[in-house]
Amino acid sequence: MSKNVAVILSGCGHMDGSEIHEATLSLLALDQVGARVQCFAPNTMQMDVINHVTGEPMEDQRNVMVEAARIARGKIKLLSAFTADSYDGVLMPGGFGAAKNLCDFAVLGAECEVNEELREVLVSMHKKGKPICALCISPVMLAKVFEGAKVTLGADGNAARAVVDGMGAQHEVTGNGQIVVDEELNLITAPCYMLEASISQVYEGIKKAVESLIERA
Repeated sequence: MSKNVAVILSGCGHMDGSEIHEATLSLLALDQVGARVQCFAPNTMQMDVINHVTGEPMEDQRNVMVEAARIARGKIKLLSAFTADSYDGVLMPGGFGAAKNLCDFAVLGAECEVNEELREVLVSMHKKGKPICALCISPVMLAKVFEGAKVTLGADGNAARAVVDGMGAQHEVTGNGQIVVDEELNLITAPCYMLEASISQVYEGIKKAVESLIERA
């Protein structure tokens, strides 16, 4: 039987929204295993808007859901409309939007708060024993919501990993194409572009993460 998976997006573009490669490859991997997918995003304004050519902030203001709809080809729902009974698993691509728009980790680090609608999604899925997959920087939200969560942000030495350690999470070092599974909390994480990686290496990790998600769904 096909599984229903919710994909939570945070905008469009790796500097201020969802990492487009990770989001698209996640949708591809889910389609290849026969999953039915629905994209969601919060109806909030982005923390900032970045010129992806120069890397500099812009004066624009953009809505997270409107921008995420670009990736979802318009087929997107409000995060507030999510119901755990309707889905077998949740997947969150990375990109700095995850750390800016789905939480404020980019600003507050270990003192961050997760968007309340997203927190409710994660907690409700966990209570029902359903798997949650987080890619790239997104595992910081699992570390915040679930005490003692086992996650990966890739290699030692990046600043985010040090902060996650301070949040009480268990960090496991991974290389390209590897994943970490927290069997107790039913969490799957992969480093993706937290490492220097080709798009093929990113897909290798995403494919493994998605297969693990579906196996546990």
